[in-house]
Amino acid sequence: MTGPELDAILQAALSQCEAADCPLSEEQQQIVKRVLKTSILNSAGLIVEIDDTDTENPLDRLTPDERQTLLEFVRQQESQNQPWKITLLNDWLQGRESGAVQFIRERYGMQWFDRVKPVHLAGYEDAVQGDVLKLKVGDRIEVTNGLWEWVQESGPCSREWFPCTVVSVRELGSDMQRQRRTSCVIRFDSGAEYEIQGIYDWNRPNWRWMP
Repeated sequence: MTGPELDAILQAALSQCEAADCPLSEEQQQIVKRVLKTSILNSAGLIVEIDDTDTENPLDRLTPDERQTLLEFVRQQESQNQPWKITLLNDWLQGRESGAVQFIRERYGMQWFDRVKPVHLAGYEDAVQGDVLKLKVGDRIEVTNGLWEWVQESGPCSREWFPCTVVSVRELGSDMQRQRRTSCVIRFDSGAEYEIQGIYDWNRPNWRWMP
């Protein structure tokens, strides 16, 4: 599907909203277009154009209080299996206030929102002591060869990183033990799969979110 074809489909959908006497505001139209374009391109396995020269973490622009508020909001949403971005987008599309994180819409806008990725949130995990986001099926991460071989920072077996996709996540252990470990199966781009035990515990240094 070409860019003009995709734009035509989106415009047709917006026109149907108007015909049904439910027109979207200009801001709502931009939100719908951005979300659907990204979703369709990703589903088709196409590469979304990204400015690789921009290495800034968008969260650097927030004040310390704003950053803390956002991280706590993300953790709370994710703990309920509610993707935080979807929650905010639903608020924006339906014209609802977003509580403590309303400032994102009012001060930073959609362009800033689009740039925030898991790797950016992970950059500030120390502020809330632990992983803000939990892995889900379909997430793209990188893992180090330290998972399956002895590596050193310098030497014949140095650390290497490999891109992969999460294909399953499950918790191990029992409530009686009051300790649950998470196991994760990843699939490399070559098609090979590998199971990672203790993904949030002893193996946490061996994976990272993809930029």
